[in-house]
Amino acid sequence: MNLNTSEILGLEDRYRRNLINSLLGPKSVVLVGSVSVNGIYNLAPFSQVFHVGANPPLAGLLFRPDSVPRHTLTNIRNTGFFTIQSIAEAWFAEAHQCSARYPKEVSEFEAMQLEPETFDGFAAPFVKNAKVKIGLSLKEEINIAINKTILVVGMIEKLIVPDDAVEEDGFLNPMETGAIAAAGLDSYYSLNHLARLKYAKPHLL
Repeated sequence: MNLNTSEILGLEDRYRRNLINSLLGPKSVVLVGSVSVNGIYNLAPFSQVFHVGANPPLAGLLFRPDSVPRHTLTNIRNTGFFTIQSIAEAWFAEAHQCSARYPKEVSEFEAMQLEPETFDGFAAPFVKNAKVKIGLSLKEEINIAINKTILVVGMIEKLIVPDDAVEEDGFLNPMETGAIAAAGLDSYYSLNHLARLKYAKPHLL
């Protein structure tokens, strides 16, 4: 396959979406928790989530255009809070099902029998049995003009991880948290550790 932009745009819609969504390979996949102004808990899987900075501690979440209802985005805008949590192999199918278009009156927690966990002073719910739990407050919303996607930047306000998963230098070992990855919209992978290399400097190789 050897395609230019025009040829990519000429592909059948579903084929093109699957190809481009999976093109960059497996990425971290998480569940994002939020709550509506009516108190309905929401869960949605995201693979477009990433580190933005460590000082202050920031994470980014990319949304497709809000030309259709986006319950998670609406909830974040209305409450100013959301959560990010790891997905375990034991319940990744339930996490995937949270991407279904449930009515806004339906909680994915209840639909998938995932137990919520809340903390005083933090509006958005966490998944109780997730090993990595991150609570964030909305700090910035950036509109990407070329395709009308929306980048939400949150500050980490609460962090819960297993003590034995954090190495001496602060590195969070994904092999200890049971993290999984996803490629495209529906393909999931377990992780296999190769090595942790030294900080790269010109004279090392």
